[in-house]
Amino acid sequence: MTYDRDRIEALLDEGVRDKVYPGAVWALGDATGTLARGTTGVLDPDEPGVPMRTDTVFDAASLTKILAVWSSIGALWEDGTLDLDQPLGSFWQEVTGHPLGSVTARQLLTHTAGVPLRAQLKNLYGTDPYEIRRGVLQEQLHRTPGEAVEYTDRAALILGYLAEHLSGQPLDQLATIRTWLPLSMTSTRFGPLPASLATRCAPTELDQDTDTHLKGVAHDFSARLLCGVCGIAGAFTVLDDLAVFLQYMLAPAASQLRAGFGIEWINGSLAIETGQLQPARGLFWHPAPGTTIEEDVWVHYGFTGTGMWISPTKDRWAVLLTNKLYYTRDRAPLTDVRNNFRELAFK
Repeated sequence: MTYDRDRIEALLDEGVRDKVYPGAVWALGDATGTLARGTTGVLDPDEPGVPMRTDTVFDAASLTKILAVWSSIGALWEDGTLDLDQPLGSFWQEVTGHPLGSVTARQLLTHTAGVPLRAQLKNLYGTDPYEIRRGVLQEQLHRTPGEAVEYTDRAALILGYLAEHLSGQPLDQLATIRTWLPLSMTSTRFGPLPASLATRCAPTELDQDTDTHLKGVAHDFSARLLCGVCGIAGAFTVLDDLAVFLQYMLAPAASQLRAGFGIEWINGSLAIETGQLQPARGLFWHPAPGTTIEEDVWVHYGFTGTGMWISPTKDRWAVLLTNKLYYTRDRAPLTDVRNNFRELAFK
């Protein structure tokens, strides 16, 4: 496989000029390591002398669903602790007798569980984490499980609770012990970040309460409501940690490192699990827009402007980290950049 570094750099530089994002950090590689990486723009437009760096810390947003939830559920599945197709109510007392009890972990991973589409945790359940957990696990379903593919943050929130139930550990500890430490992802952690890390964190959206951009504190309101740790969002990470994670995914058997999940979980996740339902989904991963099933390019995005792609068939991974949310919630400009970046990285 080839890639066009000059065109990638030109594409991402243009995104800075067009104010799609203040700056970006990117890399691509294969099972042996990183083949190319680079940076463009600045950390914060208010400090034009501080450039984006390869060790810039980013609010991962929904990449948390992969880094913490998908990896932890995979570890529990490979341990034999979790059957993906067993109704949750048959082994999880918190949901027994409630609508969620008829749902399976596989349906949550494929976004076909029929759980509510919007978080609205504070409006529905207040601010106490225990009451929020109880409310989410006992609420009504939005539609019949297996009926439709509908992306929802609720799926990852519930699976995070499930992982905590099965492991007896908080999600942040579980992810750290089973994935982040084994893969030497030493800069990946849930927030809020300590001051030493927050200084090199890319700022996101303007916080109306403080009139400053969020920096080292999760942008996602649900994550902040739950003290920084939840399945939806809340993790922070850096380019090199994501590179190691994706490199491991391409060839876990060849790696010197050993996460809690391995090749069976990876292969089962990077395959269509939703039958004829559209849009097609694997387990949390989905085919990259503009690609065919034969091309085998899978992706997951984060709302703050993060994204990572992987293709076992092409032996290629790619990462693009931006803080586009500094400027706008409009997704369209970054969508174009992401699609073009993917095309150039997986030529």
